[in-house]
Amino acid sequence: MCVVDYDKRKADSVAEEIGEAGGVGYSVSVDLTSADQNKASIAASAELMGGIDILWSHVGEPGPGGVEDLDITAYQRSITLNLDSAVVASSAAIPHLRRSGGGAILYTSSVSGLVGSQFSPTYSAAKFGVVGLCKSLALVLGPDNIRVNALCPGPVNTPMLPGFLARGRDVSADELAELQTKLATTSIPLGRVAEARDVANAALFLASDEAAYFTGVALAVDGGFSSR
Repeated sequence: MCVVDYDKRKADSVAEEIGEAGGVGYSVSVDLTSADQNKASIAASAELMGGIDILWSHVGEPGPGGVEDLDITAYQRSITLNLDSAVVASSAAIPHLRRSGGGAILYTSSVSGLVGSQFSPTYSAAKFGVVGLCKSLALVLGPDNIRVNALCPGPVNTPMLPGFLARGRDVSADELAELQTKLATTSIPLGRVAEARDVANAALFLASDEAAYFTGVALAVDGGFSSR
């Protein structure tokens, strides 16, 4: 497995964990706001691993909260990371997947790619785009035995969650904890935000042979959030 991340230390750390678990891990450092670096990371990954069977495009950031008085630079960066990077990575990976005789593409969209978000309209627009890309490429690539699916997580307990909760405001740790508790108890039927493992388990399934008949699926991993 090849781990691609902007922070080389984090990529190296995950690659080491893979090795310690008995697998083979490689790491590549890349800035996914650069299309050229994105394509180069796919080429480097294919060379390191001798090909590509699975692409998981798992990247994103909250971006601007609203559309009034929009910071165009921040908006364009958000679209680049949340949507464009998935398109570019796919364009570079598809030839390798074809040479492998098929495989799987997995995108991380969001529950905001399934239902509108009053707090993050531009993020929602990008993540709806990811779901549209998933469903469209499932039609295009099915004859090549390449499955294309998307994960749509709700709130997840990661370093990105405070960015969504605070939305640029100066919020204390106690206030963040209170906001997270309120979110979990009022908006999520299962009563908690997801842990990273919840999303990873869903990704493992969709990328595996156990999901051989799944393609064009946008799977909500949201504790029931989108059932409202």
